[in-house]
Amino acid sequence: MNILLLGGGGREHALAWKLAQSPRLTALYAAPGNPGIAQHGELVDIDAADHRAVLDFCTRHSIGLVVIGPEAPLVDGLADNLRTMGVPVFGPNRKAAQLEGSKGFTKDLCKRAGIPTAAYERVRSKDGALAALSDFSLPVVIKADGLAAGKGVIIAETRAEAESALDTMFSGAFGAAGEEVVIEEFMSGEEASFFALTDGRAILPFGSAQDHKRVGDGDTGPNTGGMGAYSPARVLTPELEREVIERIIRPTVETLAADGMPYSGVLYAGLMLTDEGPKLIEYNARFGDPECQVLMMRFDGDLVDLLLSVAQGTLADQGPVELSERTALTVVMAAKGYPGTPEKGGAIGGIDAAEAAGAMVFHAGTTIRDGRLIANGGRVLNVTAAGGSVGQAQAAAYAAVDAIAFATGFCRRDIGWREIAREAE
Repeated sequence: MNILLLGGGGREHALAWKLAQSPRLTALYAAPGNPGIAQHGELVDIDAADHRAVLDFCTRHSIGLVVIGPEAPLVDGLADNLRTMGVPVFGPNRKAAQLEGSKGFTKDLCKRAGIPTAAYERVRSKDGALAALSDFSLPVVIKADGLAAGKGVIIAETRAEAESALDTMFSGAFGAAGEEVVIEEFMSGEEASFFALTDGRAILPFGSAQDHKRVGDGDTGPNTGGMGAYSPARVLTPELEREVIERIIRPTVETLAADGMPYSGVLYAGLMLTDEGPKLIEYNARFGDPECQVLMMRFDGDLVDLLLSVAQGTLADQGPVELSERTALTVVMAAKGYPGTPEKGGAIGGIDAAEAAGAMVFHAGTTIRDGRLIANGGRVLNVTAAGGSVGQAQAAAYAAVDAIAFATGFCRRDIGWREIAREAE
């Protein structure tokens, strides 16, 4: 089977690595891909925003499955057009992808379906937002409604900070994403992520993970797209996972189906584990990044077979997802300046030495220039390793990090710290 993978980050490298292991794969194409993905398939110059070009490529190359990695093409309706032309696709249609594309849409769905989440108010003007602020205690969460590249969420500790956040959003700093704002109750607890595949009817759990969003050790500094992750997140016990499925995932799938927009793809539920039980923070309509990297490291099955069953509506025929009991942990190596303006062009070496030590190095923001591998983004490499515990996986990952020569890069040195502390108790 010929497969087209859309995207060019660390998540897509992890997907390409696992897709390439399937005996069902004939040829893997990736657009735009990256130097790491090029080890597993052919890179092609197609813009995912050009739906006609994607469709033409699928026809010319007899593509049997399209895997959409990032969220923007899903919100833009690419999956709709592919399905209309009879091309199997892994990823939800435009209406269902509003779960990620509009925070207000998701909050309203939660209210209708009785899904536990933070109290909220949708506002469309600064004056309306200022009036609504009085209904919330501090701290309070201010969110741009639309896609904002992971930067549209501000936790305001004071009224002045909340008003400043609203000024920022309604001034156009986030473009169309900030034309509507969601004000949310602040929830306390530990965060974790849960993943499930669905074809709109059947639901298949796909494991848990815990991300590290802050740029600095000890969860300090500004938020990023993610500086590392590990899986499984053992704080999300089997009992809590069952609660998440029955109180959050299943009502979401059933409500969307009843509303005429069945969801097909992966549901990534960001959760807050509160004293009242798990509550939904937000949904993503695709695999997380860097959570996908640790999930693929643990996945022992045939990814082509599994994703195709989602695309074809036969997920109920699949058995449980095969996930290793071992822990996988990934460390993000970023370019200096991230999450602000990253320093691009830094040379990278030592990846072979890192992988010889037992790690897998997924490319997230790299390119080839004059025959040399260089940094070409904020998050550059995802150094991923497995072990019998979080501590063992962490030690293996950092041993691989230390084998990499990347003078203009940096990383956190404490990925997995919460679970390592629990392991020591």
